[in-house]
Amino acid sequence: MPERLVDSFGRVHNNLRISVTDRCNIRCFYCMPAENVQFMQRAQLLSFEEIERFVKLAVPLGVDKIRLTGGEPLVRRDLPSLIERLAAIPQIRDIGITTNGILLAEHAQAMWDAGLRRINVSLDALDPVKFQEITRREGYEQVLEGIQEAQRVGFDPVKVNAVSIRGMTESEIVPFGKFARETGAEIRFIEFMPLDADNAWEREKVLYSQEIIDVLSQEIAPLKPLPTQDPTAPATDFEFADGIGRIGFIGSVSQPFCQSCNRFRLTADGKIRNCLFSLEETDIKSMLRGEASDDKIREAVRESIRGKWEGHEINTARFLQPDRPMYSIGG
Repeated sequence: MPERLVDSFGRVHNNLRISVTDRCNIRCFYCMPAENVQFMQRAQLLSFEEIERFVKLAVPLGVDKIRLTGGEPLVRRDLPSLIERLAAIPQIRDIGITTNGILLAEHAQAMWDAGLRRINVSLDALDPVKFQEITRREGYEQVLEGIQEAQRVGFDPVKVNAVSIRGMTESEIVPFGKFARETGAEIRFIEFMPLDADNAWEREKVLYSQEIIDVLSQEIAPLKPLPTQDPTAPATDFEFADGIGRIGFIGSVSQPFCQSCNRFRLTADGKIRNCLFSLEETDIKSMLRGEASDDKIREAVRESIRGKWEGHEINTARFLQPDRPMYSIGG
């Protein structure tokens, strides 16, 4: 039996999110500055060999689930080869990726062939004008093509993550509900979180999950919670009452899921973060590139998890936004 990574609140951590790059081919305002972004140099990034070694070290600690993120992970060259390496580790039972979808049509087949089985596409608007307003780049048609290609290859379901922002995305709620019903994609509405590069987040801009549920129920059909829910998953999943279309809600602000969190992060430059909102990091890259033993690296992971705090504190006066914006942390 593998060891378990347990924090001081009894939460077991088996879910590792690995950022493979901080680079991105769009510039969503809630994640990145519009221009003059200072990206990491290639030598600063963990190599695929280093990522593979770390995962193999984490497996005996109970890690069996991985999600690859960025930046935009598909801009990292030869990403399917990393997926193939990780899929070959017997204890890893689940590998997913979060992508903005612009390069997805080009890479979906290769990632499926490498062993990937779960895809989340970040798409905040189905209106192409609104899409460009949010992303500050073009690419809307490529995202839709990527979703279609991923479904054709065999990814089922393709989940679509839509950040909900008051004053901006209310008009997208019903179109996304219809999109779920018409395409079979699962839509997941995510409350706007304070991780933007411009530090412009305000509570008043959060479009809450319950409001979206109310709109969808009134405009399309009643939503009912699905009977089986993963207690460690961040989303609460619903289905339209007629059984056509699934919608998930990640209420990071209104309904934090910190008490059941089972995840930790490895940034593209090799730092462990035990929470998305961590103010401290553990430098794993220097250990991987130095002479640290496997046992010493594992102990650094254990210590990081032991130090995890109770929750992100967004709803308290104590909250401090991390220095790293979302693109640098990893989604």
